[in-house]
Amino acid sequence: MDKLQTIEDFYADKLDLMPDNLTKEIGHFNVLRIEDTLKQAVKPFPFNRKDYFKICLSIGESRVHYADKVISFKEQALVFTNPLIPYKWEPLSENQTGFTCIFSLSFFKDYGRIINYPIFQPGAVPIYPVTREEANKIAAIFLKMIAELNSDYPYKDDLLCNLAFELVHISLKMRPAESIPYGNSNAAARITSMFVDLLDRQFPIDDLSQRLQLRTASDYARQLSVHVNHLNKSIKEITQKTTSELINERLLQESKILLKHTNWNVSEIAYVLGFEEPTNFNQFFKKQLQLTPSQFRII
Repeated sequence: MDKLQTIEDFYADKLDLMPDNLTKEIGHFNVLRIEDTLKQAVKPFPFNRKDYFKICLSIGESRVHYADKVISFKEQALVFTNPLIPYKWEPLSENQTGFTCIFSLSFFKDYGRIINYPIFQPGAVPIYPVTREEANKIAAIFLKMIAELNSDYPYKDDLLCNLAFELVHISLKMRPAESIPYGNSNAAARITSMFVDLLDRQFPIDDLSQRLQLRTASDYARQLSVHVNHLNKSIKEITQKTTSELINERLLQESKILLKHTNWNVSEIAYVLGFEEPTNFNQFFKKQLQLTPSQFRII
């Protein structure tokens, strides 16, 4: 996997320019036409993590490698990416158009918690194929963003946040079952929400000096100051899965990412994921996928 790409890297690579408003403290927000970011022949972007968020309307046949999944669409799609999950965009046709909204989380620091929405969570598949009519309505929102960015309106940052949230809500309405967060109803939902947040914060693993610290339901229960039985009951009630199943799903996803997109050996991957021995990692992986890590790496 390539190194983490910063906003500065994005501009240097795609446009050979550096905007004036990249100050980390105040945040960054910009909208670009996709065709303006393609300097030469259309080619795949590298598979890596970015330190910024993107909302894209991609028009043209494409394939997106997102975490351990590959999603293709023939015409147009609304795509959301975040710093937790690595991805690669692979254009499959020469005619690629659309819009890219690129922003840092700090831009929203006084305006809602956009990162809490399901489309920016690690378990989501935030790629939404849309019809041509839907794409036209979404494009109109991006054009409003561009108009505001070029205006002198003193409250344009708030308006830009509003427009970004409008894109989020459009996508969630497309898949309403995925738009129900864990954290609004009762004590079980609150505990589940805290568990999911803590689980997500263990990832991504970007460096061999990192090592996963929380591996079991008991580890998470101690961190959350609840009894493990209470944690297990709450999670089962809300998600219909066990605590261990959720931990193992996230471990498996990160395992697949590291096997496919780093040159780390299996022993190193086992270590950073908190396994005491490579054989334990091999057993875990084979139980989940009926393949060894080495077999998965070469398919």
